[in-house]
Amino acid sequence: MQRAAPNLTALQSTSAAFQALQKHHATTTKHTLRDLFATDDGRFGEFSLEAAGLFLDYAKNTITTETMALLCRLARERNVEIQRDAMFAGEKINTTEHRAVLHTALRAPLKSTNPLIVDGQNVHADIHEVLQQMHAFTDAVRSEKWRGYNGKAITDIVNIGIGGSDLGPKMVCQALRPFEHARLTMHFVSNVDGHDLDAVLSQTNPETTLFVIASKTFTTMETMMNAQTARSWFLQNAKGAKESDLAQHFVAVSTNTQAVKAFGIHPENMFPFWDWVGGRYSVWSSIGLAVALAVGFEQFSEFLAGAHAMDEHFRQAPLEKNMPVILALIGIWQRNFCGSSSLSIAPYHQDLLNFASYLQQLEMESNGKQVALDGELLQIKTCPVIWGNVGTNGQHAYFQLLHQGTDITPVDFIAALHPSHTLPDHHAALLANCFAQSEAFMRGKTADEVRAEMQAKGLAETEIEALLPHRIFPGNRPSNTILMDKLTPASLGALIALYEHKTFVQGVIWGVNSFDQWGVELGKVLATQIRDELVGDNTNAHHDSSTNGLIARARAALQK
Repeated sequence: MQRAAPNLTALQSTSAAFQALQKHHATTTKHTLRDLFATDDGRFGEFSLEAAGLFLDYAKNTITTETMALLCRLARERNVEIQRDAMFAGEKINTTEHRAVLHTALRAPLKSTNPLIVDGQNVHADIHEVLQQMHAFTDAVRSEKWRGYNGKAITDIVNIGIGGSDLGPKMVCQALRPFEHARLTMHFVSNVDGHDLDAVLSQTNPETTLFVIASKTFTTMETMMNAQTARSWFLQNAKGAKESDLAQHFVAVSTNTQAVKAFGIHPENMFPFWDWVGGRYSVWSSIGLAVALAVGFEQFSEFLAGAHAMDEHFRQAPLEKNMPVILALIGIWQRNFCGSSSLSIAPYHQDLLNFASYLQQLEMESNGKQVALDGELLQIKTCPVIWGNVGTNGQHAYFQLLHQGTDITPVDFIAALHPSHTLPDHHAALLANCFAQSEAFMRGKTADEVRAEMQAKGLAETEIEALLPHRIFPGNRPSNTILMDKLTPASLGALIALYEHKTFVQGVIWGVNSFDQWGVELGKVLATQIRDELVGDNTNAHHDSSTNGLIARARAALQK
């Protein structure tokens, strides 16, 4: 049963908490972050908390005790706690697709849970049956018990998927690089652009390569085009290989047994998942097979355990001390009251290179909606644009805009206190940069400070006056900092779950369905039609003049 609060289209006129926050925001503009820190020595302690191995400092936001109390009041008014409990209970909160939302069940230990029955199925039993299948398979590949058609050990694993079937496993494998098996090299192909697959095939040996085809329906256009090309490449380049040998080099993460068999994959090597597993929430399922192959099933289990620890915190902690709720509410504050239109993700850890891209899909595909649950157009801003890159690279690229640009963009800094490497001095320099940037965003540099600095260098007054406006940093730019002891499978699991639950909470407050993605469908339908016009006999010109012109030019080029 859906238990959403009243439509957010009327939130500004009907919500007492929202109206109180609007009035309160007007009072917060009187004080800068520098002022707030100067007048409150206990600010860091009040606006920080720890959970599931992560530490969150949110003190560098233009908030007060009253701000947080009002935001928690808004969360309760919007039924965040009720909706959270409904999700964990397996209620079909994905109302447009009539599905439960149970990615949290994928990481729940079997022994610690009561049976969860959805549509007559024992969800926990089903999940752990697939996990056992993954365990046996990954052990076989990693131990060389599973070999290629001619007896050679597997050296390369190519995951072919798109969206969550690519972004999740790719991001996690990169993040857990120090834990990867020394013999195995991981590759990820998602783009229908042939350059993506060509780059991978050109550096792999068909005799020692294992392909993981990740497609729930086994009909996803981009994935199946890449899979069919990989299939042909194997048969053409593996010496003496027959179609029956495909079974040793291709496995499937899917639910379409007939299509998998027709491709040449043995049904025993098909790893299923369920329609209540959304793509962007699926890395915990058999979609994470590439992760388990890379780092081993024991480490994959630690990854699940870290997420489960965050799940338990999210379920049990009061809103005022609940890390995903706090992170979500800070985002609501910045988006709907302070007017920020984007959020920059700045992981100060090279192995989190793909984390911002992962969050782009998680947050923007989930909450990039303009329609409320009841189908009415929203009159309030929903998901901001999510973007970013690893520090310190971002400092030498777009941090200029963050410091002195005309838009105020909140930043989430993420760092590990201990590195996975043993190179001297690097990590202290990295953390120094991370903490310095968050302080610089908060403090800025005043005209008096700039003038004093230039006077100390002996610059003439005329030059000082000319340079002064260019060297002032306005400051008062908000940020959060998330710390972990070390980037491990468990801490990464907790970090991803933190952002998953943040996304859910914001979706509840905005009144949208965070678990559908109808916006990706229109382009797919049109692409199928246009592809026929590019390479087939269909020259139906029922498009606008621009699209017709582009098709004509491309068709002429392809026919040369």
